[in-house]
Amino acid sequence: MKNDLSRKIIHVDMDAFFAAVEIRDNPELKGKPIIVGGKPNSRGVVSTCSYEARKYGIHSAMPSATAAKLCPHAIFIHSNFGAYREASEQVREIFFEYTDLVEPVSIDEAYLDVTENHKNIPSATQIAKEIRAKIFAKTKLTASAGVSYNKFLAKIGSDLNKPDGMTVIPPNKAADVLEALPIRKFHGVGKVSEQKLLKFGIRTGADLKKWSQKDLVIHFGKAGSYYYNVVRGIDNRKVEISHIRKSMGMERTYAVDIEDEADMKVKLSEYAKKMYNKMVERGFGSKTISLKLKYANFDVISRSKTIAENFDSEGIAVNIVLEMFEESYQTDRKVRLLGISFSNLESDDDVIEKQMVLAFYRKYGRL
Repeated sequence: MKNDLSRKIIHVDMDAFFAAVEIRDNPELKGKPIIVGGKPNSRGVVSTCSYEARKYGIHSAMPSATAAKLCPHAIFIHSNFGAYREASEQVREIFFEYTDLVEPVSIDEAYLDVTENHKNIPSATQIAKEIRAKIFAKTKLTASAGVSYNKFLAKIGSDLNKPDGMTVIPPNKAADVLEALPIRKFHGVGKVSEQKLLKFGIRTGADLKKWSQKDLVIHFGKAGSYYYNVVRGIDNRKVEISHIRKSMGMERTYAVDIEDEADMKVKLSEYAKKMYNKMVERGFGSKTISLKLKYANFDVISRSKTIAENFDSEGIAVNIVLEMFEESYQTDRKVRLLGISFSNLESDDDVIEKQMVLAFYRKYGRL
């Protein structure tokens, strides 16, 4: 795979976004450990937290009760999504002043392709500086940015100098940056994959670069090819402006663990029906449905099933979910969370005639 060095990509990432909005709107919170998310005495989780809270080891998706133990004097705040959405829209308006090639990754980050831009500014670095300044002027919030010739390096750059910083990684500096980078800092390397890489003595980009693509694929599967390319600064993914939602689903963490198997099946049936109908209402189809179980001791079980054609009834989705549950659930274990999701979504415009395979009908029938 060849590198396209002609592109100019910016990754903008708002700093501790939810917490920053709360602090902006409540100045008395400045300088304090702020946690946005579930209450400390609940079974909720941390959505995000201020940098003062992160010093105590608190991070997003951590149980709120755990966060409270790590920082007993932390201030817990319930999420105000209206305020976050408003700030996010203001930020995106600024992006579109420069380019139409904007790919939102989430409510608080996006990629921009400014190779050609509305203001005909030749320097992506200058554009990133202007965008960060305008974001602060308009929202009183700070953003970090990474500038490079591809999405992977731009993302790495925005993470290197947080908060309120910017890193430019030109082609002639990419190798130095990547070789010195701890493996956990590589975008796409999670906790599990990090531990596996460490077992093979891969601690930095320099260690990773010593491996052949063949050996990486043998030990890490498809991810091996990804590792081989990105450590060499190769990533030719385009900034996608028509970003189709890849999945939609719901999950519930219960205030009290449940252990009645019949009750679990009722809940999963309700979730499957609700999400199927919501998916159809929004003009999507899906061939893949997933089940998630989290036991009382936080063990997580995930199962997915993909069929030949898009689901065309909620009854079929329910039957598949219940079948996966019966195959997966360990009898008499208490459950704290249940969830289902539809993935590999495609819009109605992309869906041809939806006809289920006869064998599938025979197996699952219709409700």
